[in-house]
Amino acid sequence: MSEQRTEGRHVLSTGLHAVAAQETMSRILECQLHALAALRPALAQIERAAQAGADALRRGGKMAYAGAGSSGLMALADCLELPGTFGIAPDRVPMLFAGGADALLHMRGGVEDDPELAKSDLNRAQLSQGDVILCLAASGGTPYTLAVARGAKALGVTVVGLSNVRTAALLDLADIPILLETGPEIVTGSTRMGAGTAQKVALNMVSVLIGVALGHVHDGFMVNLTADNAKLVGRAARIVTEVSAVTEQAARDALSQTHGSVKPAILVARGMSPAQAEQALAKTGGHLAPLLSDGQ
Repeated sequence: MSEQRTEGRHVLSTGLHAVAAQETMSRILECQLHALAALRPALAQIERAAQAGADALRRGGKMAYAGAGSSGLMALADCLELPGTFGIAPDRVPMLFAGGADALLHMRGGVEDDPELAKSDLNRAQLSQGDVILCLAASGGTPYTLAVARGAKALGVTVVGLSNVRTAALLDLADIPILLETGPEIVTGSTRMGAGTAQKVALNMVSVLIGVALGHVHDGFMVNLTADNAKLVGRAARIVTEVSAVTEQAARDALSQTHGSVKPAILVARGMSPAQAEQALAKTGGHLAPLLSDGQ
């Protein structure tokens, strides 16, 4: 088998142990910037993935994430943000992580080679035809992730595959392949670095595009957030204040009438009753823009 590009030697890794700290950081930064450049050729496919995910969630389906090791951690970070940032129910965005919660505290390499574990996790996620799953593997050949992808395809689930190797089996298998060709790492084989950076930014793009498509982002604000702590309650009030052009006290009064729900609170602050706000949002599919007279 030819050496995977993610396992090759990077020219800037030579003598890394012997250079000054400033030089080490400079090399790391250069490699990270190079990794980000790998996103541009993939933008069209990232958009396709986001559209598929938004369509599935809009229909009441699921958008799952799957991965092992560093790739799994990138997937998990995005998956966990969707409920808090965009108010998407956690059971609509299940995470399949090789080794489960235990592996988050003590990373064990063996679990990523276990296809039976993948089958069990896939069964637990209860995906079905019309759902979407984002499968991440830097090498594109991780047995756990490939088993999840194959099992999902057999269920009629749309598979999005993100890999950092052009010849990856995962890309051949995926309905929507996303190649993030970041190349060798400055610490050879440590795909938490350049590969992980590119994966994280790609997932940021996917999840934000989904938030926009579902009406959960308006004018750059997360208008469907779940305000479940003091920080987010304050953020919700600031969002209502900004979008509705009212005082903070008026914003907090509106939020109290909508039980902390930001979208209807924005409309209540602009003169609707809570019931009218809910009815109006139902007609627009949760999008605020058509309901705001100034279009903002």
